[in-house]
Amino acid sequence: MGKKPFHGPFRDLKRMLEERARATPPRPAGTGAGPGRGGVPRVPGPEPVPADEDLWAQATAGVSRLEPGPGVVDPRPPVPGPRHVRHPDLDAVDELRALVNGDAPFDLSDSDEYIEGCVAGLDPAVVRKLRRGDYAVQGHVDLHGLRRDEAKAEVDRFLRDARAAGKRCVLLVHGRGSHSKDQVPVLKEALRTWLATARFGRYVLAFATARPQDGGAGAVYVLLRRAGR
Repeated sequence: MGKKPFHGPFRDLKRMLEERARATPPRPAGTGAGPGRGGVPRVPGPEPVPADEDLWAQATAGVSRLEPGPGVVDPRPPVPGPRHVRHPDLDAVDELRALVNGDAPFDLSDSDEYIEGCVAGLDPAVVRKLRRGDYAVQGHVDLHGLRRDEAKAEVDRFLRDARAAGKRCVLLVHGRGSHSKDQVPVLKEALRTWLATARFGRYVLAFATARPQDGGAGAVYVLLRRAGR
């Protein structure tokens, strides 16, 4: 019979582990936040968010529609906002702004012999001086032989350049129409329309048929706005 060792601390370890295992009930799989597969702790997922329809149904549960009838008060009519009264001076300011920007309508007068026009509000004395030929002619353009569209483009270019150069009075020679079909002064009638539009109003203050020495019924004086205005 062999002699037993003096000290054996691990002699009963296997038996103790087996007894502990039998005493501990097994944990059901997939429950709680305990360790999962591989020892990784399980994190509970977010709670589902209810849909908008479900929230609205919960908020209006038990609510019934209010039918019109006695004792039902209609909502109050909206309170009107403050009334804006336009100051009369603003109309004068708008007219002055339109005059400066070339958007003001032209006062026109014409006959078979002459055409004449000016921006609304221009001093009549200025128009009389232009009609008399009191302003020195500082440039001219001859539109003879040009088609209507060509003449319009040429007048636009000429007036723009003349105003940029600081000229105040120029002469447009359109002819009497003696060589046109039915001897109608096509360009004369066209100029009366063009010069009164916003496109040319950027440059023009007034226009008037020229004096005989400057072409008479076949030409027109044009008074230009000052450059930079």
